[in-house]
Amino acid sequence: MRRRYFISGIIGSAVVWALAAHAQQPERVRRIGVLMNVSESNPDGQARLAEFMRGLEELGWTRDRVRIDVRWSGDTDSRRYAAELVALKPDVILANTSGMVAALQCHQGCSPLPTS
Repeated sequence: MRRRYFISGIIGSAVVWALAAHAQQPERVRRIGVLMNVSESNPDGQARLAEFMRGLEELGWTRDRVRIDVRWSGDTDSRRYAAELVALKPDVILANTSGMVAALQCHQGCSPLPTS
């Protein structure tokens, strides 16, 4: 009798394990940080961001698959916004100018890009 329970337990465990292993895991939502060097009211900046988002959607990166965090620095300190974006731990950060890249590098403790 014990043998039967033992074998039933092993088979039951194997079935449960197989079902759990094959269960579909939800896809992780990716995070993109965007650091813009213009104010949020700037029409050119809005157009560039809209085009970027349109390109993502064409590639299948819809709002249910990606979260986009945008920081508009304008004339304010871009290092503060760079720090905010880095703290969010995005998968990738898009910076639209070398000055924004330098702000990100300074936040990370790297030497900033040379200016020419």
